[in-house]
Amino acid sequence: MAVKDEIEARLSAAFAPERLEVVNESNRHAGHSGDDGSGESHFKILIRAAAFQPMNRVARHRAVHQALGDLNTRVHAIALDIG
Repeated sequence: MAVKDEIEARLSAAFAPERLEVVNESNRHAGHSGDDGSGESHFKILIRAAAFQPMNRVARHRAVHQALGDLNTRVHAIALDIG
């Protein structure tokens, strides 16, 4: 399964988001530090879910990283836009 698909599956299961966009930006970082040549090293995530309403910004980020689990170590960079 592609990393993008894993991210979408894990976040959908954890938060039932109203909106979820996962963009693979690895091509923009080719040759840079952290680029492992896999084409799956850098991602941008936009997620909107009611589950985040009672959380502050730090708690939201922690919740997303917890839901991603081992992907946090398999992916070099994850940019988050959470609401």
